[in-house]
Amino acid sequence: MSAAPEGGNRRPIIIKRVEEAHGGHHGGAWKVAYADFVTAMMAFFLLLWLLGATTEEQRSGIADYFSPTTAASVSMSGSGGVMGGLTISVDGPMASSGSLVAAPGVPSGLARELGGDPDAIEAGQTDGTSRLSRRADHEAASAGADQDGAREAAAREEEIERERFREAERELREALAGLPELDGLSESVRIDHTPEGLRIQIVDHARYSMFPSGSAQMPGRTAELLALVTRAIADLPNRVSIRGHTDARPFPAGSGRDNWILSAERANATRLAMIAAGLAPTRLANVVGLADTEPLVADQPLDPQNRRLSIILLAARREG
Repeated sequence: MSAAPEGGNRRPIIIKRVEEAHGGHHGGAWKVAYADFVTAMMAFFLLLWLLGATTEEQRSGIADYFSPTTAASVSMSGSGGVMGGLTISVDGPMASSGSLVAAPGVPSGLARELGGDPDAIEAGQTDGTSRLSRRADHEAASAGADQDGAREAAAREEEIERERFREAERELREALAGLPELDGLSESVRIDHTPEGLRIQIVDHARYSMFPSGSAQMPGRTAELLALVTRAIADLPNRVSIRGHTDARPFPAGSGRDNWILSAERANATRLAMIAAGLAPTRLANVVGLADTEPLVADQPLDPQNRRLSIILLAARREG
């Protein structure tokens, strides 16, 4: 056998590599399906959370919100024959008596059940609306009961306070009657009940004055009388207002004093005497001088009774 001529045509050697296929390319459709699945799962878990985080009334309200509020009326269209067909529409003002248009807030199923009766539809209410109405009625009743309870409690407190004032008045009158050294001063003490509270007034009269004329120096008998008043009110929790009053007699010109100064000085002297007798300073609400602005005998501005001290046990509602 002779060898192939050198430089002649030689067939090329082709090496074919065969790889085993493991499935073809499926495209991107699976991504869309997977996204839909994840969205559905998220909506599902969101629904579970919503059901667990809301109350029954809230869930009912949400359901009522998404329920249909109108029902379509069924009317004939076209020629009315076999090919006439039906149309679903909401009729306007010319709606027939058989149309089933629901009133606002009435589910369509209830409208159909009522047969299109306007009065019945108007009277119908959803369960959610009824629950909200009952809840509003309950809250209104609870608020009214709370207000009634508060008024009753306030009335009881006021009655207890009035009884305390009456007891203090009895104690003071008995103390005045039991001290011969203060004989004649009982007519100087006047006790009454005012809207502000229990008022104890120590009033000048023709035979006795609490202070020397034009002075705030307190005599011993006045200090003893104030001590009796202090002991009578010492156990009460009410705050105290001390007010000084004078008559309308003016000071001489150029004296540098007037009835405002005098009444304030006498009110302050009363404060010091009552603190010395045991009144706690923290119970004092105010100490004021009113000069002759609030006369006891209005038609006689120079009457001695206009010179007085007012010691008021303030009612609890008037304190502060």
